[in-house]
Amino acid sequence: MLFFVIEDFSGCDRKDIYRRFRDKGRLKPDELTVHHSWIAGDMSRCFLLVEADDVTLLQRWVVEWADLVEFEIVPVVTSKDMVAALAGHL
Repeated sequence: MLFFVIEDFSGCDRKDIYRRFRDKGRLKPDELTVHHSWIAGDMSRCFLLVEADDVTLLQRWVVEWADLVEFEIVPVVTSKDMVAALAGHL
């Protein structure tokens, strides 16, 4: 399953986030794959495309950052997969 993850950094000192990332890495379970990551120009948010077979992997990851970051997690599919899923209904 693919997920679009938005990490909101507005509630804390962003330097704390980057220090933790520098010192400990992304702190995600190994089974969770990060395909792409983008940072907003003002460093207020991070946008990630991640993949996991089990949503609890995302929950385990969120717990590691919940003191610094607010998360929004949106399940997504590729346009190609959505077209295929709807093909019989169009």
